[in-house]
Amino acid sequence: MFVDKVKIRIKAGDGGNGAVAFHREKYVAAGGPDGGDGGKGGDIFFIADTNLSTLVDFKYKKRYTAQNGANGSGSRCMGKSAPPLMIKVPKGTVVRQADTGRIMADLSGEEPVLVARGGKGGWGNSHFATPTRQCPRFAKPGLPGEAFEVELELKLLADVGLAGFPNVGKSTLISMVSAAKPQIANYPFTTLTPVLGVVSVEEGKSFVMADIPGLIEGASEGVGLGHEFLRHVDRCRLIVHVVDVSGIEGRDPKEDFMTINRELERFNPELAKRPQIIAANKCDLASPDQIAAFHAFAEEKGYSVFEISAASKQGLHPLIYEISRQLDTLPPIKQYEIEEIPLESREKLARNVFEIHIEEGIYIVEADWLMPALGMVDMNDYESLQYFQRVLRQSGVIDKLEEMGIQEGDTVSILNFEFEYVR
Repeated sequence: MFVDKVKIRIKAGDGGNGAVAFHREKYVAAGGPDGGDGGKGGDIFFIADTNLSTLVDFKYKKRYTAQNGANGSGSRCMGKSAPPLMIKVPKGTVVRQADTGRIMADLSGEEPVLVARGGKGGWGNSHFATPTRQCPRFAKPGLPGEAFEVELELKLLADVGLAGFPNVGKSTLISMVSAAKPQIANYPFTTLTPVLGVVSVEEGKSFVMADIPGLIEGASEGVGLGHEFLRHVDRCRLIVHVVDVSGIEGRDPKEDFMTINRELERFNPELAKRPQIIAANKCDLASPDQIAAFHAFAEEKGYSVFEISAASKQGLHPLIYEISRQLDTLPPIKQYEIEEIPLESREKLARNVFEIHIEEGIYIVEADWLMPALGMVDMNDYESLQYFQRVLRQSGVIDKLEEMGIQEGDTVSILNFEFEYVR
């Protein structure tokens, strides 16, 4: 099964919590706080694997979660950081944030790409000791790891894309010039998946050709099968437009050529500007008048035409050498620029996201990241409560409550912990 577009959820590991601990040793009085820091949560990387050719595995597993960092412990022992999670995808896969369309990674190279950062570990109580606060009974919780719904889209890494209607001979052409062996038959949509083939020009020189399943009119709007694979033409440096010049299928080759180019332009205007070579196929079945008429039409449009018969290998060598010559002058295969999230936005995503609503006069604060913070606070300790108040102030919770009109003495509920608001 060929799958080239899927959505999955990824979640980097949360940072471990800092420890609340005190030094205990015989003959050592007032050992002081010695809680260690939490370990960092695991990052999530995507890496290209040349052994994969489809995203089918992601149809069955939709969630990927990295390990959390370990909590700190006494004796200032830092928790162990979690290992990164490496997700393997086919080469050429583009990772986008599903809700914004932001490009997060383009797996066109060999190096792994960081997509979701693990949360930092929280500080242990040893960090909070001061000359006036010598016995802090609180620590800092670890920050949550980044979580995203992402869309994986496979865009084949090919130098040359074969475009054209079904049954014009694209599969036959790629099977004759490379080792690729696509299914070939005389019915529409024989090619149901894109096929890659390596074409050898001479010793030490080759290029990659992709047989894109046949397009029809309306493909850019979802008609037929070709629209599913237009994305694979997107990276191609050169398009070889295969046309059945004989018209044996009962279609006009000139109209076919114009129709396919319109579909390419509707899908992506850049594709219409991509260099094109016309391969006038099935010349052995066409009359000299048909060939001459199509030649005149193509030359009027400014395109080079190569007369071929893929089935009998007629005219294939001049076509291959012209493709190679043009590729030498064209820029490399297109790669997508990663769009980074600004640092301020990352911090906001990691921590300062909350909701407040009022039910029966009670201000209810909802924020997942507050759960570990609340768990690290000793409600019977004044200094610990002061620390929690600073967390609420710095995260904007108190400012929001005041904006909503909270008054002294009103009740605030945070994760089922209720207290009276005091200015």
